[in-house]
Amino acid sequence: MTDTVLIHVRFNNDGSVLEIQDRPTSLTPEQWFTKLSEKAANSFQALTGGRGVFRVSSDDVTALKAAVLQ
Repeated sequence: MTDTVLIHVRFNNDGSVLEIQDRPTSLTPEQWFTKLSEKAANSFQALTGGRGVFRVSSDDVTALKAAVLQ
């Protein structure tokens, strides 16, 4: 069984990404959001107050981070 990771996102009023969890330091918040959206768009849930959350497996997060480092 693979653990599910919650990656929280906070947006600015203009829709740009202000903060996002588990971001590799080599990426901006917007770039990490884009990478997650490309691989796990169906796992994103919009929340109130300019927030959202990705629900992805820990294996997927590890793989995405490894791909960024290459």
